[in-house]
Amino acid sequence: MNYDEAIAYMQNAAAAGIKPGLERITALLGRLGSPERGLKAVHVGGTNGKGSVCALLTGVLTAAGYKTGSFTSPHLHSYTERFRINGVPVERARLAGLIREVRPALDALRREGTIPTEFEIHTALAFLLFAQEAVDVAVVEVGLGGRYDATNVVLPEAAVITNVGLDHTDYLGESLERIAWEKAGIIKPGVPVVTGAEGPALTVIAEECAAKKAPLFVLGRDFDAVARESSLAGQVFDIRDWLGGYSGMRIRLLGRHQLDNAACAVAVARLFGERGWGVDETAVREGLAAAAWPGRLEVVKEKPLVVLDGAHNAAGAQALKEALEEYFPGRRIVLLLGIFADKERAAVAATLCPMAAAVVVTRPPGPRAGDWREVAALAQRYAPAVFAVEEIPAAVAWVLSLAEPEDVAVITGSLYLIAEARAVLTGRGFPKN
Repeated sequence: MNYDEAIAYMQNAAAAGIKPGLERITALLGRLGSPERGLKAVHVGGTNGKGSVCALLTGVLTAAGYKTGSFTSPHLHSYTERFRINGVPVERARLAGLIREVRPALDALRREGTIPTEFEIHTALAFLLFAQEAVDVAVVEVGLGGRYDATNVVLPEAAVITNVGLDHTDYLGESLERIAWEKAGIIKPGVPVVTGAEGPALTVIAEECAAKKAPLFVLGRDFDAVARESSLAGQVFDIRDWLGGYSGMRIRLLGRHQLDNAACAVAVARLFGERGWGVDETAVREGLAAAAWPGRLEVVKEKPLVVLDGAHNAAGAQALKEALEEYFPGRRIVLLLGIFADKERAAVAATLCPMAAAVVVTRPPGPRAGDWREVAALAQRYAPAVFAVEEIPAAVAWVLSLAEPEDVAVITGSLYLIAEARAVLTGRGFPKN
């Protein structure tokens, strides 16, 4: 199988939809020799910021000289982005080879009536890659929730729960406490936990840590990031923590919320340092400064300025709103918005649309789009001009036509929308997996 054939096989072999549970991934990994066993890992969960924490922490550990694997989702332009060594996506040929290796196990399980989901196959591919590459540490992002997520077969050196908000309520529950309980499922006995959660969610996480005798490090209590400077070139901040902290740290990622993510990544690095890993100030400083995470408050064009951000839930929309107010005060904003039906459409629209002089609503890619025009109806409550344009390239062209050279065009919502819009704007064409 070449790369395209391997991807097609994987997609066709997978069970449709989301199916929480560990029995299928356990069976698949068992047939592959259980490559997850023996991996030193950091397990990263939470509602928002997981991918940013993974990118920042990968940067720090790589700068410290450790061979670092990372597994994140979703991808923007290629499946290869999900599987990285030292921050670099695997080659297409390598991913195709991994899929060929996994195929006999998948076919055997199918004959027995066990069909893993696509994300479960991705998880197995990641662990197989990391075992073959003999990584020093793997940074593993939770796919959905935590307790019954496929990645929860790993026994990590540390766990991160970035924050807890209302998202994926159809799978995780309708309350913050219930969602926090699901996310706290990644907490393992004696394994330290770093979190940016607060309120009732923090209470749930703290109770789980106490029950499992897992040391807990809380943003704002045990460590924090203090902003110093911010511009479109990046942010400068200080870290304050239980060991004293660092001054003058820099990141390229934009938005105050990224300082919280950076603080969580540094807290994990500090825990590793306390355990004898060679993660010193130089590695932290260089790793943070080098980290990039496309599609999150990313500026991809000027005159008009075009900003991409995957704000697909209420907390993400609020973070985007605050960032736009900070970076572009007084500037006219036009908005391109596409949100899946299973997301908080009303909350996102209520947060972002009042900021916009005009809103273009489009259909995000995939079967979860539902009645995408519903978002246009919501936007009409807040914005003076609303347009519905189904095809993403046409929607991008439309929003650019509405923006004057000094305006800010904001493209946001589903990361799948961000991926296609980014491909159009950067001249990459449509994503090709």
